[in-house]
Amino acid sequence: MVKKLIIAFAILALTTVFAGGVSGVSYKITLLQPSVVKGNVLKAGDYKLQLSNDTATITGQKTTIDVPVKVETNGTKYDSTAIRYVEQDGKAMISEIRIGGTKTRLLIN
Repeated sequence: MVKKLIIAFAILALTTVFAGGVSGVSYKITLLQPSVVKGNVLKAGDYKLQLSNDTATITGQKTTIDVPVKVETNGTKYDSTAIRYVEQDGKAMISEIRIGGTKTRLLIN
């Protein structure tokens, strides 16, 4: 009986881990310059990035933005968080976020 309960719990735990992927995880990111995400300008500063399926929620400085993202997995862990930009109309638009300490890369749609 106890053995069956332990096996059932282990299966439930593994199912939760694999089904969830990176969903529901939050990270701290720091923007070093004013940045544009989904048409919204974010001031330089610290933000919380929350992942939920294919959506990243960026919260900070009285601002919350939901951004559709494509989550990719790199072969090795990133040493530090890096934000990649594309310049458009003289503004720095976030195109990619590589999350330090993980293999996770977010492509902004």
